[in-house]
Amino acid sequence: MLIRLLGAQLRPYRRLIALAVVLQLVQTLATLCLPTINADIINNGVLRGETDHILSAGAVMMGVTVLQIGSAGAAVLVGARVAMGVGRDLRSAVFSRVQDFSVREMSHFGTASLITRTTNDVQQVQTLAILALSVLVAAPLTCVGGIVMAVNQDPPLALLLLIFVPLLAGVVGVIVRRMPKLFHGMQKRVDNVNRMMREQITGIRVIRAFVRDEHEQERYGGANRELMTVALRVGRLMALMMPAVLLVWELATVTIIWFGGHRINSGELQAGSLIAFLSYLMQILMAVMMTLFLLMQVPRAAVSAGRVQEVLDTESSVVPPSPSASVTAPPERRGESGRLEIRGAGFSYPGAEEPVLTGIDLTAAPGRTTAVIGSTGSGKTTLLNLVPRLFDATAGEVRIGGVDVRDMDPALLARTVGLVPQKPYLFSGTVASNLRYGKPDATDDELWRALETAQAREFVAALPEGLDAPVSQGGGNLSGGQRQRLAIARVLVAEPAIYLFDDSFSALDYTTDAALRVALGEETGATGATVVIVAQRVSTIRGADRIVVLDQGRVVGTGDHEQLMRDNPTYREIVLSQLSEKEAA
Repeated sequence: MLIRLLGAQLRPYRRLIALAVVLQLVQTLATLCLPTINADIINNGVLRGETDHILSAGAVMMGVTVLQIGSAGAAVLVGARVAMGVGRDLRSAVFSRVQDFSVREMSHFGTASLITRTTNDVQQVQTLAILALSVLVAAPLTCVGGIVMAVNQDPPLALLLLIFVPLLAGVVGVIVRRMPKLFHGMQKRVDNVNRMMREQITGIRVIRAFVRDEHEQERYGGANRELMTVALRVGRLMALMMPAVLLVWELATVTIIWFGGHRINSGELQAGSLIAFLSYLMQILMAVMMTLFLLMQVPRAAVSAGRVQEVLDTESSVVPPSPSASVTAPPERRGESGRLEIRGAGFSYPGAEEPVLTGIDLTAAPGRTTAVIGSTGSGKTTLLNLVPRLFDATAGEVRIGGVDVRDMDPALLARTVGLVPQKPYLFSGTVASNLRYGKPDATDDELWRALETAQAREFVAALPEGLDAPVSQGGGNLSGGQRQRLAIARVLVAEPAIYLFDDSFSALDYTTDAALRVALGEETGATGATVVIVAQRVSTIRGADRIVVLDQGRVVGTGDHEQLMRDNPTYREIVLSQLSEKEAA
């Protein structure tokens, strides 16, 4: 999975990667030359007292050093640029894929996990990319080149490398093979910590209302301790690596000096060659250590790459139509584009024993208001979500202007349908930036008119900055009723052909609710728009032109308020649970 992901992401950077390889090649060759030049200076200059040779060879050594430093610095810069580009592209790819997800896929992954995959997991892959670009060429070349150059200095002494290099590789291998499972558990626990943090920040009011601060602290502390436990086990393994490498290196150094000293005494080896041999030993071990750092990152990056690739490989259950079959323009008459027909629609969640919706037939005509009511869990919100394709019907079809929504271009569908969700969400910015979300070029006059209809003009005008008043993430600096009215105004600014209100008046008082419905009726009536309202409160929908009653995912009645009160027991039961007989009449 890791190779597949990196292969796809590194393909656009082939030229930069080739440049990095060339720079590392130059750097490695220069590094390998330095001990040999140093040995020559000692053997033929220092020991013989040849000052001219020392100066000339020293100048060459200085030039090679400058080349080595320059190539190393340039290789790091090029590698960092490629790695940062890979991280940017991966985050963009994950974000784009998540944007295409339906509610089903979002529920499968969870918000906390998707955030971790987009940030922490991508960061692990990016870190591996920069390590690989810095080490993958230089380390093997340095190791092999160091061995060749060491053999060139003294073949008998080089036989010791056959003992210590495999020993070092074996020690590292034993430690690294235990890491993948630990890293996988570590990433899962990072997900859990992020999920709890998000829950507790979002639900801080509920936590304080029920005085559950200590309980939540204990829950978060437990998740944090689990992460710490796994991280400590990983840390112990990583901490064990360096002493193991240094122990092997020290043993090798002592052994080589001991044997090398005897060979110098016998005249079979020169002092400069022994120093050069030790330098090559250092380079070989440094190459192994660089490879070690890379291997330490590979298990964690492999786990992270699998998690990122899982998101990229997940196809949305809401599939856009093919370009050739896509309907990209609305019908010429607004009345046609605003006509909503649901024919025999059903919906089931994967693996569910019973469908949420079964055989739903509903027609909402332009210029009229259609209401949907039912008990909790009857499928009202799911039904509404089928229209803008937050879900796709698993049976039957949903048509707008005579066209199946699955054949409509997503941009056209978004312009045609305006949804005010049950839980209104506002983005950080200003009142104006939120209202212009569906129509970026809307004028201030259009914004104020929408606020007037949504009964929000008064409180917005009272804000010191007016339309430029700041809005925090999620609208946290506004009350629930203010958020709902701004969400309604946002849809009114976009002027869709179909308005969907999913219990969008629940946070409003009865007076504001009544005034908003009157103003909304005038606005949508003038434009000939279709209005579909889902509500729990009978007073909100009793004046609708047509009321659809849902019960356990099925339509059990349609008509106006008077008809349903007379003929439909389910509707009558809902009404009388909220109103008296006199009020209901």
